[in-house]
Amino acid sequence: MQRNRAFTFLEIVLAIFILMLLLSLAVPSLHGVVADKRLRITLDNFNDLVRQAQERSVTEQRAYLIVWGDKKVSLRPEALRKDEEQQAAVEYNLSGDDGLALSLPTALMKKPPGEWIFWPSGTCEPATVKFQGAAGTWTANYAALTCRAQLTNYAAH
Repeated sequence: MQRNRAFTFLEIVLAIFILMLLLSLAVPSLHGVVADKRLRITLDNFNDLVRQAQERSVTEQRAYLIVWGDKKVSLRPEALRKDEEQQAAVEYNLSGDDGLALSLPTALMKKPPGEWIFWPSGTCEPATVKFQGAAGTWTANYAALTCRAQLTNYAAH
């Protein structure tokens, strides 16, 4: 008499249970990777705006401002040239509950306007920028001489 070799119902259920357990452990870590990537994109996009401000101020030999608005941050010249209209050179739009906050540690006023200046020499006013959104938070200190960010806080959700 020959027996057929096959999996029993109990073995199949046990294999599916183990597979589901492994998947349930992998999904949260995958969510963290996606959140980290989204947070990194926000930091890279903002650093690109800072780089453009520095480059434009040096190239055009005039001061540029990064100006904070309700749901956007825009780059524009500090002073307009003759026959030039007031419009943003570049805009960085915030989505959903995302927020960017500017802090100017060397400002002479208690509540300075939401404007960060870049001078024609390639330097900028020292600043601290904080981002908070669904993907997480980051805080960057920008040096006056280089206009480069030093991350002091970075946490993906």
